[in-house]
Amino acid sequence: MASEPPTGTLLQELRRLDTGPRGLTEAEAAVRLAAVGENTLPLHRTPSWPLRWVRGLRDPFTAVLLTLGLVSACVASWGTATVILTLVSVGCVLRAAGERRADGALAALRDLVAGTATVLRRADDTGPPCAREVPVTDLVPGDVVRLGPGDLVPADVRLLRARGLTVRQAALTGESAPVPKAAADLPDPRAEPGSALCFQGSAVVAGSATAVVVATGARTRFAAAGRAPDRREPSAFDRSVRGIAWVLVRFMLLTPPLVLMLGAALRGRGLETLPFAVAVAVGLTPEMLPVVVTTCLARAASLLARTHGVVVRRLPALHDLGAIDVLCVDKTGTLTQDRPVLARSLGPDGRDDPEPLHRAAAIAWWTLQLAELPAPDALDEALLAASGGPGAAGAEHDGVAALPVDPGRRLATVVVAGRPGHHLLLTKGAPEDVLDRCDLPPAERRRLLGLAAREAAAGQRVLAVADAERPARTRPYAAADERGLTFRGLVTFREELAPGAAASLRALTARGVTVHVLTGDHPGTAARACRDLGLAPGEVRLAADGAGTGPVPAGATTVVARCTPEDKARIVTGLRAAGHTVGFLGDGVNDVPALLAADVGLAPLGAVAVARESADVVLAEKDLTAIGHAVTAGRYSSANIASYLRVTLSSNLGNVLAMLAAGALLPFLPMLPVQVLVQNLCSDAAQLAFAHDRPDARALRRPTVLRPPSFLRLITGFGLLNALADLATFDILAFAPHGVDGLGGPDGQAVFHSAWFTENLLTQALVMLLLRGGRRPAAGGRPGPVGRAAAVLAAVGLVLPASPPGAALGMTALPAACYPPLAAVFALYGLALTAVRMRRERRPVQAEPLGL
Repeated sequence: MASEPPTGTLLQELRRLDTGPRGLTEAEAAVRLAAVGENTLPLHRTPSWPLRWVRGLRDPFTAVLLTLGLVSACVASWGTATVILTLVSVGCVLRAAGERRADGALAALRDLVAGTATVLRRADDTGPPCAREVPVTDLVPGDVVRLGPGDLVPADVRLLRARGLTVRQAALTGESAPVPKAAADLPDPRAEPGSALCFQGSAVVAGSATAVVVATGARTRFAAAGRAPDRREPSAFDRSVRGIAWVLVRFMLLTPPLVLMLGAALRGRGLETLPFAVAVAVGLTPEMLPVVVTTCLARAASLLARTHGVVVRRLPALHDLGAIDVLCVDKTGTLTQDRPVLARSLGPDGRDDPEPLHRAAAIAWWTLQLAELPAPDALDEALLAASGGPGAAGAEHDGVAALPVDPGRRLATVVVAGRPGHHLLLTKGAPEDVLDRCDLPPAERRRLLGLAAREAAAGQRVLAVADAERPARTRPYAAADERGLTFRGLVTFREELAPGAAASLRALTARGVTVHVLTGDHPGTAARACRDLGLAPGEVRLAADGAGTGPVPAGATTVVARCTPEDKARIVTGLRAAGHTVGFLGDGVNDVPALLAADVGLAPLGAVAVARESADVVLAEKDLTAIGHAVTAGRYSSANIASYLRVTLSSNLGNVLAMLAAGALLPFLPMLPVQVLVQNLCSDAAQLAFAHDRPDARALRRPTVLRPPSFLRLITGFGLLNALADLATFDILAFAPHGVDGLGGPDGQAVFHSAWFTENLLTQALVMLLLRGGRRPAAGGRPGPVGRAAAVLAAVGLVLPASPPGAALGMTALPAACYPPLAAVFALYGLALTAVRMRRERRPVQAEPLGL
């Protein structure tokens, strides 16, 4: 049962749950977990084997194959129907097995980034409550949890205490605006219904709270509403594969009627050609595409997790990673470490001078000591480190008083003992504020402000340093004493660069990925970080000007400064609308809209929970090196999928065209239906090796983009070449003086079928070797999985016709006279295929369809 809005006091609610503000004991929590079960949603249950098998029928190719098999059974063509239905069954079983392994691997990988909750538990009834992290699945009603910014509400909870709490309930209500929440001991008729409740699936935007769990798992409001998590729109990969699939499905559906009409018009054959027509349509189908895709992506995802700590939460996102040509990142934590380091110490004349650094470090040290601050801020840490450490800073002075930075004051001042009878005021802070307190002529003040502005425009943070001598006194010092100061100089800082960021950026740029730096910082600061990393920012723009959404010049690094969270999402959406495949790296609550808007959302393991759950890929660390590894894995997987599609579709298309032509010209069927299907089954089995191939370095040079029109043109070209080879074989067998005699007789037809069967499998083995994207084995090296599979396929083509199974399929051993012409066709086809491939490889490297 779903949780209901509170109808009584908070005390009544706690009594109903048999708990209290101190939380449950470990023993009580264990008993309740055994009674109510884990805190998981029913929609996350793993589908059964039969359900996986049935879901495989939804694939368009499989659905068409099933229809063709049933049609064959209806006309009593049992051999054709048996082979087709076997193909369907084997394909569904392999797909279900692959999905099950992939789901298991992803489930294990998700455990690395499993959600946790901060819960108060006690060792026993008398023990104090201790806050600790537990898996969200272990929460039970009565647990007391703590919530903070970025947390996902782990269950339905009632607030015990809350301060400034707002949550986003879009997953439940569809409303994107944050909703304020407040703890209430008594129902308030003026309050919104359920304002004291937070529901599972909501995200904490701001504030903090302590709450008691009132419902978990299937009893939550989220589960009762029957809502699945918001589904993203189909990825670029899904859309592209679906586009190619439906073009082929239409062609498959047109093939049987075309064959029937040709048979009836030219040879007076009617329904007796239906099994052959069905077999020809099946020959065009890439039945193993779902299996190859799932296996490629699952293997790459598992390898990424084991070797680089990258968890892929949505398998198609791995292909999209290989296709990204724009990567949007924040500066802080990605390009830099969010830790400033000293750049320069400048005197009033703008020249290097160590004195301002020494004075600023003394201010940092005595502020830390006299104001009793728990730790220095980032700039003070940089000052202390640059001056030789805390012991060296301020050692020559005795501290008297400190006036630290306040929210309304951009200054820090310390008072130290000076010469006898005098105190020395040392002040550092924003240049404008410090100069306002110095005795300077207007022209000199403008000059010094210009000096500070130039340093800031160069991407550095600037502090001004001044001092003044005062007679010693016992009366406390105040901000009013910061007057009549003498300007001593400027101290500038730059952000420390992230280790490996420069090399990673160069590697991404070399692979055709353009980096967009989206930051809330000053434009000069972001541009300086890019220059320090060896990148020349092509353009520095402000988000308020509507920047960053148009076409992106190749290799140009774009900096968009003063970005709000809404600006980031707008920029990502605009880049996608301009035709780019966009990745976005974010780690905060405010990054969620941009993570969801991108083709691939990436978040580090240390990101807030809602950002991790919104991301497609979770990185062990927030660094570009891991992204580079993920892009590489995506391109490897895409290259293998491309090789399979390129080889199987060009071969199948060529065979289908040749069979249609031969069927129109020959007085008999060019190949029996069962022979066509067995040939298709053999080639499909061999081409599963592409899921285990290793592409060469050329697959990494550019984003892998699957554009259906371009890809269909590519396979049509190679398919026509394949069809020419098949028709050349047909001509040699039918008309050459040393060819087959008596083609009209049964023996002549069997030899023709056998020769064409052998030639088809040999050419398909050759296509596997020449059109693959894998590495060529070195001289004397061992062949890879595709090479071994091609060798087995060629051996089957040579041996099967003369074997007993071949005789059962209506084939026979080939006479010796057939082999020389077959070898000639095979050699000429190999030379033509190599020439076409080499011509394509000489084209300039650029983003193009998944292909050569």
